Amino acid sequence: MTKLIGYARVSTRQQSTDRQQADILAAGVRRDDLYVDHGVSGARASRPHFDRALDALEDGDTLVITTLDRLGRSTQNMLAFAEELRSRGAGLRVLNLGGGDVDTATPMGSMLFTIMAALGQMEHEIKRERVVDSITKRRNAGKDLGGRPRLITDSQIRNASRLVEGGQTAAQVARNLGMSRATYYRRSRVLGPHPEPSSGETLVSDGAN
Repeated sequence: MTKLIGYARVSTRQQSTDRQQADILAAGVRRDDLYVDHGVSGARASRPHFDRALDALEDGDTLVITTLDRLGRSTQNMLAFAEELRSRGAGLRVLNLGGGDVDTATPMGSMLFTIMAALGQMEHEIKRERVVDSITKRRNAGKDLGGRPRLITDSQIRNASRLVEGGQTAAQVARNLGMSRATYYRRSRVLGPHPEPSSGETLVSDGAN
């Protein structure tokens, strides 16, 4: 007897699969035949419950998902999964593909799945290019890119300068602070007089902030 196998996934444990599960159950999947991965990225080749869902599929069964990106992030991976399903005699049903319900068991569904997978990959590449372009423009304009805030306080820099004055090398003090020697010198200059590099220490800027 053929049956429907459902699969739902979210990339982080803070996200919920409730909506996906509700849609899949409404499509006729029994709760015992619904597999869910929490906190698993679509970029991972192995997803525990997805693997179990595939193992449960038999000839004539259909895997049901809500959207195409539940299968993976790349066109190659998504089409590979579709081909694996076909080789098992199983189908794929996407509840919201191109605004409607698409079943790859039909010729039209199979063609549309291939087209939409390619478009999804293209959209992902375009978004990535936009992000990279935005970061490059902000960096070239000298704007703050955000990231982790500076954790080393001015007081720590002053204390480090006292250690250098006491005989410790600037390189060692900078390492203890978790920063480069060039960064230490820049920070200490802002705060006032600082020890110059001792004999044998050549100050080479590494561009660190």
